[in-house]
Amino acid sequence: MRSHYRVATAAVLLIGLSPAGGSVLSAQRATDAFEWRGTVLQGSAIEIKGVNGEVTAEPSSGPEVEVTAVKTGRRSDPSGVRIEVVTHGDGVTVCAVYPDVDGRPNECRPGDGGRMSTRDNDVNVAFTVKVPAGVRFVGRTVNGDIKTRGALAGPVSLRTVNGDAEFSTTGHGDATTVNGSVRAALGSALWQGTLSFETVNGSITVDLPAGLSTDVRASTVNGDISTDFPLTVTGRVSRRSLTGTIGGGGRILELDTVNGSVQLNRR
Repeated sequence: MRSHYRVATAAVLLIGLSPAGGSVLSAQRATDAFEWRGTVLQGSAIEIKGVNGEVTAEPSSGPEVEVTAVKTGRRSDPSGVRIEVVTHGDGVTVCAVYPDVDGRPNECRPGDGGRMSTRDNDVNVAFTVKVPAGVRFVGRTVNGDIKTRGALAGPVSLRTVNGDAEFSTTGHGDATTVNGSVRAALGSALWQGTLSFETVNGSITVDLPAGLSTDVRASTVNGDISTDFPLTVTGRVSRRSLTGTIGGGGRILELDTVNGSVQLNRR
């Protein structure tokens, strides 16, 4: 356990090793409150992984990351859902870990690793995280909105299934949902490779800097596509499918929905 990590909570605290080799901290109690505070190096990530519940991120006024989680349940016992913190080479991952399903253990691991299954469990875990400048924010949940409150000062990546994905940053970011809208405000257009915004049932609105240079690929089935930027179109012009270039092109911007509009705004 690195010395600059600490937990501030009145819950019972358990410390051990994660299957990935990082340190794990678990906290649970009847009042269902969890707090964690620690240092995440600039360029590294604070990642939140939930199942049921919203995730909200806001800028930190200090150098430390602060994570709070509140658990509530109607039929299921909130104390059965534990919060784990895993430190690893790319930063810190915080997970809501539900009781095991079908004898297969749920576990907290970074990125696409681990297992986050749940069945007949209505416990809601609402996360709030304060993110310092230069730290990447990665938000993952299944049933809930993921949003930022105020503009973060680092890259952002959001994933949910049933909920809106919305962020503002002085840097760049991406967002994906299935049943919900995507709204993003980017302060920088200097990303590398491809930046994607996707949903199925919802609109996509992205605000971008005036000096943007990118190749654009946008599509919708039931909706319109609009842009504030002068755009050189490649191929057939359509209200529902667009391929073209803004500025000098180079990097790629992908925006895809089925039932909803796509809108590019100039900041």
